[in-house]
Amino acid sequence: MTVGETAAALRAEARETNERRLLVLADETDGNENRDARGAGDGGDGTDRGLAAAIDALDDAGIDRAETTVVGHRDGIGCERLEPRETGDLLGTTRDAVVYDARDECRPNALGRVAGAVDGGGLLILVTPPLDAWSARRDRFDAGMAVPPFGVEDVSGRFRTRLVDTLRTHRGVGIVALDESGETAVDDGRTRPAPRLPSPGPSVPDDHAFPTAAYEACLTGDQVAAVRAFEALRDTGRAVVCEADRGRGKTSAAGLAAAGLAVEGRDVLVTAPSFRGIEELFARAAELCDALGVASERTETTRLVLAGGGSIRYAKPPESVDVLDDCDVLLVDEAAALPVRLLERFLDADAVGFTTTVHGYEGAGRGFDVRFRDVLAGTGLDVTDVRLDEPIRYAAGDPVEVWAFHALLLDARPPVDPLVADADPAGCAYDALDGDALLADETLLREAFGLLVAAHYRTEPDDLARMIDAPNLDVRALRANGHVVAVALLAREGGLDAATREAMYTGERVKGNMLPDVLTSQLRDEHAAAPVGTRVVRIATHHAARSRGLGSALLDGVRDEFDGRDWLGVGYGATPALLRFWARNGFSTVHLSTTRNDASGEYSALMLDPLSADGRALAARHESWFADRIAGVLADSLHDLDPDVARAALAACDATPDPGLGENAWRVVAGSAYGSAMYSVDPEPVRRLAVCALVRDDAPPLLSDAAGVDIDGEAEVERRERLFVLKLLQCRPWDAVADELGYHSSGQAMRAFGDALRPLCDAWGGEAAAAERARHGDE
Repeated sequence: MTVGETAAALRAEARETNERRLLVLADETDGNENRDARGAGDGGDGTDRGLAAAIDALDDAGIDRAETTVVGHRDGIGCERLEPRETGDLLGTTRDAVVYDARDECRPNALGRVAGAVDGGGLLILVTPPLDAWSARRDRFDAGMAVPPFGVEDVSGRFRTRLVDTLRTHRGVGIVALDESGETAVDDGRTRPAPRLPSPGPSVPDDHAFPTAAYEACLTGDQVAAVRAFEALRDTGRAVVCEADRGRGKTSAAGLAAAGLAVEGRDVLVTAPSFRGIEELFARAAELCDALGVASERTETTRLVLAGGGSIRYAKPPESVDVLDDCDVLLVDEAAALPVRLLERFLDADAVGFTTTVHGYEGAGRGFDVRFRDVLAGTGLDVTDVRLDEPIRYAAGDPVEVWAFHALLLDARPPVDPLVADADPAGCAYDALDGDALLADETLLREAFGLLVAAHYRTEPDDLARMIDAPNLDVRALRANGHVVAVALLAREGGLDAATREAMYTGERVKGNMLPDVLTSQLRDEHAAAPVGTRVVRIATHHAARSRGLGSALLDGVRDEFDGRDWLGVGYGATPALLRFWARNGFSTVHLSTTRNDASGEYSALMLDPLSADGRALAARHESWFADRIAGVLADSLHDLDPDVARAALAACDATPDPGLGENAWRVVAGSAYGSAMYSVDPEPVRRLAVCALVRDDAPPLLSDAAGVDIDGEAEVERRERLFVLKLLQCRPWDAVADELGYHSSGQAMRAFGDALRPLCDAWGGEAAAAERARHGDE
């Protein structure tokens, strides 16, 4: 069969079954030349044979160019073209066909997105190099994994070896080899399915709160059930969780529900990782308003205002937290793509609905399922669950979806709980999982990658390729009875030559060296990239075996294995619990980022654990500088940092700053502590003292036995540490500080502040502070 005949047969079968089919055009002649396709693909000189064959496939399958998108770096098909990095634009859209020319760049994220964009009855056409040689070729995605000091020749092709195997073994995949002599259909890809009985359409429920038109707009019974579940959000204290794989219509259902709520006059706030992903929500809401005869207006791109007073508006996730009091209902789309810590803050809304992708094309981690569910269950909210299983855009069991899930491990999961429920560090084996071992053992690969997916909200198909192909990455695990119970993804960083270090210092970005890059370009340490280190990119412990020391045991194994390097390091969105975890494991704070992460709303912490003399020198100078500069940073760019994050970051710094105060400064400080002096006449010495109190291990607790002060042990110490952060370091007004910390008045907060200074004066103030204390009659 020719390309055209194969494509026509696949399209006919796809339309008959409302499924999709995949056609692979393996260009045996491709040499990576950037040439345009010409004519109908006669194979003459100058013709790009792969794109010419794709044109034949589209024409003979009867697919309109207006309903086709080509993804790749070459022009020549005469339709919309996107580069692989731009395929996020396809999310939420449908096409009759997508042609992915993967010869120049096979990007796993793009592969998942294009598969999800093809409508039922359509074709995904994949143009590739010769399949037998594909894994040996290096492309633009490979070049991105060739981080200094490695070259592209150090990148392996294991991901494409596995990808080719899935193409050859999955049903519904046609393969045509294109060579100088013509076209050879290796596999026509047809599944020859038995005829299917038509499924009954959805019906409107007998009793419902939203308008009938909302249910009539649904395409499946699952969608009807989802819209009806969202009715619960008409009452406060309610939460709805709507789960589905992609293509099940959950965002559309949320849009219909949003309109139903807004028609009743409610203000609906919608948040999602990006507005692009919820365009369909706004479109469905506007369509329902039109059907109901309710006038609506898009006053802004991200706001729909109804004539009756209700509205639907979008805000980015971190910004949504600040406006929860201004909305009646919060809808969180693609909740699994957001950090659990941010999701917890959304629970302060009067009513909140979550839609979440179970298996995502671009990093929908299962942290929502594994961790956030427990948080939600403990809130006291009345929770309604609904799940959509029936696809809307294609039939259940669609071969392209089945293939994509396997090829990209979209359904990868950790071992089932009973297999690791009894795991403890003593019974686990530390294991180096190299790329060959992972490629050879599908179960091992699924367990390791599935554990990363479960623990981290941003694990995506690109990470699968990096995990088994990137020369700078290593995978280490603890295994209990052969099953992965903890896993770490590690990156080699540093060891860069002088020329590269100078380029980094002057602003050039050097890939794959995150910690040296920040220390060099932002903190102006040109020598920071000379030592060689290991950065913990991600670490995950199986949810059924947490709090048993497995993460710490894995880090101990990493430290022992890589003791020939100069340092271990980590960078992550800072929370008090995480800062304490890394500090317990020997890591010390050297930097807090001065901008928030757009998705998580958190500031990042960078920490080091030195392993050699060079590593200790690197850590010591940055620990010391962090302690020296943090007061100024907290008063400026980190003025809104959570005080508990600040406390934990300072406590995790191994520096030993010296107050360095002269006699006059100590008289001001001690006078503020014991008498009527005002520290505000010279606040800098008191700020330095506060940093010492929060950083140094030998600092005394911020308590004294002063009469009239209510001392409440450890809890009061923590409150006074927060007082130091908020007032001294972040320079907030007294009334705001008193209100946040629960003091009855500004005066009470001031008295607690003075009392907290006394132990510091006694410990470090020497004769000057002692004399000031004596003069105020406090012996």
